[in-house]
Amino acid sequence: MIATIGGWVGGRRRKKTAGPPAELLSASALTWLLTTLLLAVAPRIGELPVWLTLLFVVGVGWRGWIAFRNKSLPSRWLVLSLGLLAAAGVLIDYRTLLGRDAGMALLAAMTACKPLETRSQRDGVVLVFLGYLLVMGNLLYSQDIPMVAYLLAVLLVMLASQVMIYRQHAGLTAFAPLRLAVKMVVQAIPVMLILFVLFPRIPGPLWSLPRDAYQGRTGLSDEMMPGTVSQLSKTDEVAFRVRFVGDMPRANQLYWRGPVLWDFDGRRWARIDELPARPPAGLIPEGAALDYSVMLEPSNRRWLLALDMPASPPPRAIMTASFQILRDRPVNEVYRYEMRSYPQYRTGPLNEFQRSRALRLPESGNSRARALAAEWQARDSHPEALVNAALALFHDQDFRYTLTPPLLGGDSVDDFLFRTRQGFCEHYASAFVFLMRAAGVPARVVTGYLGGEPNQVGHYLIVRQADAHAWAEVWLPERGWVRIDPTAAVAPMRIQEGLYAAVTDPQTLPFLVRRGGDSEWLRQLAMAWDSFNNAWNEWVLAYGPDRQKEFLSGLGFGPVDWGEMTVAMTVTLAGLGLIVVGLRWRAGLVRQPVVRAWSRCCARLARRGLARGPHEGPLAYAARVAASRPELAEPLGEIARRYAALRYGPEAAPAEVRQLQRLVRQFRA
Repeated sequence: MIATIGGWVGGRRRKKTAGPPAELLSASALTWLLTTLLLAVAPRIGELPVWLTLLFVVGVGWRGWIAFRNKSLPSRWLVLSLGLLAAAGVLIDYRTLLGRDAGMALLAAMTACKPLETRSQRDGVVLVFLGYLLVMGNLLYSQDIPMVAYLLAVLLVMLASQVMIYRQHAGLTAFAPLRLAVKMVVQAIPVMLILFVLFPRIPGPLWSLPRDAYQGRTGLSDEMMPGTVSQLSKTDEVAFRVRFVGDMPRANQLYWRGPVLWDFDGRRWARIDELPARPPAGLIPEGAALDYSVMLEPSNRRWLLALDMPASPPPRAIMTASFQILRDRPVNEVYRYEMRSYPQYRTGPLNEFQRSRALRLPESGNSRARALAAEWQARDSHPEALVNAALALFHDQDFRYTLTPPLLGGDSVDDFLFRTRQGFCEHYASAFVFLMRAAGVPARVVTGYLGGEPNQVGHYLIVRQADAHAWAEVWLPERGWVRIDPTAAVAPMRIQEGLYAAVTDPQTLPFLVRRGGDSEWLRQLAMAWDSFNNAWNEWVLAYGPDRQKEFLSGLGFGPVDWGEMTVAMTVTLAGLGLIVVGLRWRAGLVRQPVVRAWSRCCARLARRGLARGPHEGPLAYAARVAASRPELAEPLGEIARRYAALRYGPEAAPAEVRQLQRLVRQFRA
């Protein structure tokens, strides 16, 4: 709208102000420009309102029809009215003009209206920059390799459009602007790499993105109720990737700890706000440590996943008393961090606040489960005996592990234990913790991920959303918090081999979660692509301050800081500039004899009254002299052609320069 209103006001001002007429946009330049705009908005076509997509196509098509049929542009009042109606439509659809989705829709609407008032070269430049904004807007939705590759191609076409606008009367061939755009991008690559590697990185973005920029993220929630974890099993999206230092642990050790849930209202488990543990949660290691790095996908959540049991938090993160790691801000970008964990451990004593929260149950409800727990407690009150009794219930009775459990009633635990007996991991973890608390054993629910798939191409572990899992922890006096996975009592194959081995019909799982079969070669191809994508994440999307310092230190720079990186970047750019200047100076030295030879030739003709005009090129000058002195046409034409080739072509060979000098010496006017 700003561009449309600005163009209207600017047009009124140009009518009142004397001056040279604006240069009109040629049909070829306009064709390049309209094609570029269609390419820039294409990735969002499926997400924009239908009316807005039609408006964009009609606006661009209408302007193309006007250009090729030599029709008049619509009145400025019509364009202004169309822009206001489009803005009102965006406001009605999105209830706002701010935010990622509404802002992108408004930009597309105004870009659709702007071509209908585009006449001059200046209007074309405005449209080019609107196209650049559309390209950048697409990156708010996806920064994956295919999208970046597509937008790079669009950027090349857009640069070609800009070249065509500024050189629309230069007689360029159809693909000459595109070749020039490619050349400019290739020449800019060294500068881009220097800035990317050495420009000082800061934690987080330089600006705040709108809140709706992070909608649509999948992953663990900070609460759990029947169906919340099993819903994640229907997607094969990557949650995170892990690269271990040394050998990969066994599958039954790959418990990736996420939110720890304490509070239960009869159906829903929720986490509580906890302060950082000082010292970190009282972990007592009892075995060797595992070192690894995690490449976490965006989740719009603060929690970081870590192998049970994390030793300490990474930079800019804290560890709570529940051994949950929380970052100082939500993870809204691909985030890489280093971790150390201990698979064998004990924890410290339980304080009164934790004991109270770990035994709390609703005042009423699930009476049959409470009675069963009381019966166990009366028989043997030792915590280990109570744990074994609950696990024996799941193992010995007719319980089933399924992705599609029946719906539960108000007393969800009773319904599951005594009626349906079919559930996913969250059903078993919830019922187990309820029974333990009812029997007087402190317990809590832990959600996260279990297992993962080794990528043999990239030598790392892929953990998908389908690997989401829930388990329990009970507090035993001699050992502290102990992990108990009640799912293992029902479906041990889920723990040992993964989700695909535990369900009765693996075909219901997403393609990348399955194993074997005739399509195994497709999975291996997908693994190769994932390895390439992981490298992109590690070295491009996750190239933050920690990764930058690690990379530069690995090159032998030692510890680096902002000042040193700024100096290194400045020196490197200056060195690159000196190299370019030196190459151009060397080329100029080679061409100086060529220029001197041509100048001597022109001086001889000037003494005969045939001086070269300042606007004349060598070939035009030779043609004019030949018209008045036909006998000079052949020798002067040869000299002019050689001079033009040596002066404006590639670097001249010494033999060719000497040949030109010989022809000039022999030339007589």
